[in-house]
Amino acid sequence: MKLHVDLVSAEGQIYSGSATMVFVAAEMGEVGIAPRHAPLLTRMRPGQVRIQQEGQEEQQFFVSGGVLEVQPHLVTVMADTAERAADIDEAAAEKAKQRAEEQVAKAEDKVDIARAQSELAEAAARLHMVKKLRSGQ
Repeated sequence: MKLHVDLVSAEGQIYSGSATMVFVAAEMGEVGIAPRHAPLLTRMRPGQVRIQQEGQEEQQFFVSGGVLEVQPHLVTVMADTAERAADIDEAAAEKAKQRAEEQVAKAEDKVDIARAQSELAEAAARLHMVKKLRSGQ
């Protein structure tokens, strides 16, 4: 039994295909979705989306957040932004994290602090993912 998975962002469709299992960084923790999963609607946090297909290499993506919708045979990942894990530049991710840390340190009002912390969480999640992939874990 399989699921159909659509991963889309504002830039367009990133992935569409079948899967035997999908893992998503949901707001309250990682969610594993198998065929016939109960319907679910939840927000996602910055992190990894992994799509497993029988007999094929696992597909991995980074999403900056968004919404996850699950139906018994359909998973829709509506990401704010998304990119294939293999396309992430580690040096650029490290620089983005450093810039975000500087913004947190310079932020003065609550809105600036919240925005800077959000950018830092996204940059840290992207960097963590790329380092994890490089180390083979």
